Amino acid sequence: PASTPRRSRRRKSVTIAYESGQGDGVEQGTSEPQRPRWEPRDWRQQLERIREMRRSRDAPVDEMGVQKCYDISAPPQVMRYQVLLSLMLSSQTKDQVTSAAMLRLRQRGLTVDSVLQMDDATLGQIIYPVGFWRNKVKYIKQTTAILKQKYGGDIPRTVEELLQLPGVGPKMAHLAMKIAWDSVSGIAVDTHVHRITNRLKWVKKETRYPEATRVALEDWLPRELWSEINWLLVGFGQQTCLPVNPRCNECLNQDICPAAKR
Repeated sequence: PASTPRRSRRRKSVTIAYESGQGDGVEQGTSEPQRPRWEPRDWRQQLERIREMRRSRDAPVDEMGVQKCYDISAPPQVMRYQVLLSLMLSSQTKDQVTSAAMLRLRQRGLTVDSVLQMDDATLGQIIYPVGFWRNKVKYIKQTTAILKQKYGGDIPRTVEELLQLPGVGPKMAHLAMKIAWDSVSGIAVDTHVHRITNRLKWVKKETRYPEATRVALEDWLPRELWSEINWLLVGFGQQTCLPVNPRCNECLNQDICPAAKR
């Protein structure tokens, strides 16, 4: 424990040295310390236009995303469990498929106890064909058992604890914090957010993995936009900024997007 403060102190001094070195001390008096060191060109205009394109809220994520998969009439604890489960199912799976699997689970009364009583084969049949369903059966059973033993059947309230659950990654943890606990802990970066922010050059240099993208975005994007960014970009990625053959000619950002096929 004693070494922790020392390490963080050193990191701080490195940052300060880097900042003053950047301007060679000339602008030190004029720069505001809170201003981010870097932000992408045109990002506010790009964001505004993406909001405009997402105004009709008719992408798969809007109609079948995780925030639509849980039973809103269930007790809060059950609701939170269902949110976590739908996030676990949603990884590398289309919203339509996740939504259908959640519906089948809920028809059987989806609670911590009902899942613990279910055998693996039955759970597998219900969630099939979500991506990697065999692994997810294993993770869901393990995680549900931990929730029962350690959290009294509820889900944890921190990102750190959520990440310790089998089958739960950073994107799921941040979305669970937002949807289940109404707390913004970070930007949830999935393949859509990762792809689009790289195309728009919202990262200083290209990132290879969603987790690196999250760190890069959180470094400059104002915190009040963190919770909106996932929802906005996922729908935009499902409808316009597609992985292959993006519909640049339909995109309002075509004139200010570095990746636009003109």
